[in-house]
Amino acid sequence: ATAAARRVAAMNIFRLCGDMLHLVSIMLLIFKLQKSKSCVGVSCRMQEMYAIVFCCRYLDLLWSFVSVYNTVMKVIFITASVYLIYMIRYKTPICQTYERSNDDFKYELYLLGPCALLGLIFTEEYSIPDCLWSMSIWLESVAIVPQLVLMQKRREVENLTSDFVGCLGAYRAFYILNWIYRYFAEDYVNWIGWVGGLIQTGLYCDFFYYYARSKWYGSKLVLPGAS
Repeated sequence: ATAAARRVAAMNIFRLCGDMLHLVSIMLLIFKLQKSKSCVGVSCRMQEMYAIVFCCRYLDLLWSFVSVYNTVMKVIFITASVYLIYMIRYKTPICQTYERSNDDFKYELYLLGPCALLGLIFTEEYSIPDCLWSMSIWLESVAIVPQLVLMQKRREVENLTSDFVGCLGAYRAFYILNWIYRYFAEDYVNWIGWVGGLIQTGLYCDFFYYYARSKWYGSKLVLPGAS
């Protein structure tokens, strides 16, 4: 079987919960922008990274059909990411509130090249789809960085923004449970996805600590200032 075929997974409760949390995170963000007419505290550069991730990973939409669910979810993730970029950069009055000076993490300089290189080094097969898939795993593992940097600069985070980031982190945590389940149930091994997922979850740890505290005490999320 090809690498792509081995990655096709049967549905289980952990994968379903992960997919739904990922979908909820995107819907929360779209709802926040539509309702508040403001994108203050939201990183467009993170959305750009996710758009690259999804376009690279779901290139197989052009020639492969797995299921209606699989196809619909892929199309939603691509179009929603592109729509969020459009809203933040071009849709008035939302775009007028975009903090370009604060949302300045240069992912194209610090992350895009290294992730592309890792994708080439650790791909299972040297074909364009597999190299792009491998690159998308590494890129997704650090896609949250521009949002975390922006939140660190602002320190005070709006509830819907923190819920959006919280759902993103929970989605990845459920995917780790999905991998554990598949390892024992299907003898499934995917080192690239596992390492990328652990890196991504690790980046959320500090945020999750303060997020959980804010929810426990019913207060607004305030991140500590940089020392």
